[in-house]
Amino acid sequence: MNIHRISRKTILAALAVMAVPAAAFAAPALTGSSTAPQTASATTTAASCPRGWGSLPEVNNHVRSPLTSVPTTVTNVRSGRHACYDRLVIDLTGGATGYDVRYVSSVRQDGSGTLVPLRGGSRLQIVVRAPAYNINTGKTTYAPRNPRELTNVAGYSTFRQVAFAGSFEGQTTVGLGVRARLPFRVFTLTGPGTGARLVVDVAHRW
Repeated sequence: MNIHRISRKTILAALAVMAVPAAAFAAPALTGSSTAPQTASATTTAASCPRGWGSLPEVNNHVRSPLTSVPTTVTNVRSGRHACYDRLVIDLTGGATGYDVRYVSSVRQDGSGTLVPLRGGSRLQIVVRAPAYNINTGKTTYAPRNPRELTNVAGYSTFRQVAFAGSFEGQTTVGLGVRARLPFRVFTLTGPGTGARLVVDVAHRW
């Protein structure tokens, strides 16, 4: 190539490109908290969310022996919002135990079978293989003030209502009303101390 034949117009165009700040080509930064990104585009947020969740039942048949020195019991139900999903946490004392989490046409109370009304387009039934009372002493370990509203989920993207469906014959049931039949995942975490947590995450979108 003969550099003497480069036109003045070509040189000026090249200089103009070089003058553009490097920041103009950088990817947009995500801002805002982990629970509610404020400026990230919907495409960027969806691309960074976990994948591979489904809507079929999640079952773990492990049950801790009732003869252990610290029997597993339900002690609390909590919820939280994340960028990609809403989270429900059931606190347990005495260690992790089994569970059965699935979409159902209706959630009913343990023992009586009474219907538990839930807001939302779909209903998740969460059964944890632990009672809300100490099986050795009969003392209640979890007694919600309002069984119809275990946690305040106003403003959540997916959750619509969390309700208590009773504790009967060594297991406890919680009804979770959600916006639609969205993908979910279930897992347990150990701690704090000898306790554990059953975690149910429901995605904001398919």
